[in-house]
Amino acid sequence: MQPFLGFLHIDVRGLLLQRLNKPKMDDKSEVGIYPRTKILFMNFSSFKLYHLALLFLAFATFSSCGDDDDDNEPMELSIVETAQGDEDLSTLVAALTQADLVTTLSGDGPFTVFAPSNAAFQALLDGNPDWNALTDIPNDVLTSVLTFHVLSGEVLAADLSTGYETTLSTGPNGEGVSLQVDTDGGVTFNNSATPTATDISTTNGVVHKINQVMVPKNIVELAQANPNFSTLVAALTDSRHTVDFVGTLVSGGPFTVFAPTNEAFQALLDSDDNWNSLADIDIDILASVLSYHVVSGANVQSSQLTDGQEIEAFSGGTLTIDLDSGVNVETTGGQSVPVVVANVQGTNGVIHGISSVLLAQ
Repeated sequence: MQPFLGFLHIDVRGLLLQRLNKPKMDDKSEVGIYPRTKILFMNFSSFKLYHLALLFLAFATFSSCGDDDDDNEPMELSIVETAQGDEDLSTLVAALTQADLVTTLSGDGPFTVFAPSNAAFQALLDGNPDWNALTDIPNDVLTSVLTFHVLSGEVLAADLSTGYETTLSTGPNGEGVSLQVDTDGGVTFNNSATPTATDISTTNGVVHKINQVMVPKNIVELAQANPNFSTLVAALTDSRHTVDFVGTLVSGGPFTVFAPTNEAFQALLDSDDNWNSLADIDIDILASVLSYHVVSGANVQSSQLTDGQEIEAFSGGTLTIDLDSGVNVETTGGQSVPVVVANVQGTNGVIHGISSVLLAQ
């Protein structure tokens, strides 16, 4: 607190000196026949001025304290300004500038940004022999990676739950690529990144600092990252295949994949006494079953499906959509299988999790 009122201090001091140094007066003074009356008047006047000065000084000091408190309030910063003020996010700021995303993230929002540290960006560069600096990363790749760290809307740490969030990174048809979130036993993003600081408030959203740069995944990588699809991944990578399912689903696209959960595959194994594991299923049968779950040449989100719509699967069989109660997939074998997890969007297609393995007959 610094009251800017030096002149008042001087006046008060002067009043005190005046009271201490004023000449004593007796009955023979030049005051005349009313000496004590004038002394009383003078004392009263000094007393009044003295206390008025003190009162004004106290008021001014209080006001100055209030102004100081206002000055000490933290400044409100945008997401970009917050990153610019954090030395550990300087590489992120450089990347946003290179990708021309500063204006976007300075907009109204709100946005949720997962902000990788400088060390996280260095690890990204170290992981690719062709990348020695940010400028070595093609701008379209950098933009895809950076927007994968941004959600539309404000999502606080307490709002996160196991599942998927839609990012601003885009796949086929401009659909937002899905970010996997796992809150079981801690929080991880994209199957590996973890938060180091959360809920950093800004004027246009919230920032969570993380220890890795996250790269958007294709549909195979999304399946591999989700433990609920581990049996599907094992089926796709069975060494007995003569068809390279993984290679096709990684390099081609777009695809729509109806992905059976582990429980769905277990129910398939339980349906035949001779099947105790995937290895007991004839490889041609397994390949035919897998092909019936893939639609090639289309990235179809659940909102784009229509009731009674017929879709040709990769195997050549037909799948029919039933929207009477949620989204269900009907097979030529008479099944009606519900979609239990919809719109897991990858860079080259979309996955819909289903509760049963689809059988053509």
